[in-house]
Amino acid sequence: MKLRINGEWMQVAKDASLSSLLQQMAVPLQGVAVELNRQVLSPKDPWEKIVLKEGDTLEIVHAVGGGN
Repeated sequence: MKLRINGEWMQVAKDASLSSLLQQMAVPLQGVAVELNRQVLSPKDPWEKIVLKEGDTLEIVHAVGGGN
């Protein structure tokens, strides 16, 4: 199925969970923020139970530390 992830259309496995998608993309779960169909998800949500659907839109942002 196709999902729009950070503005790009990507092909992913049918009935993928949010958790499995993040693992497939090698996104570390610490410091990540996810928006699914314009709704910000809490890190406390059970991401392994969120099943993605054809045409879903995700924005995935990972916090990066650094600076002086």
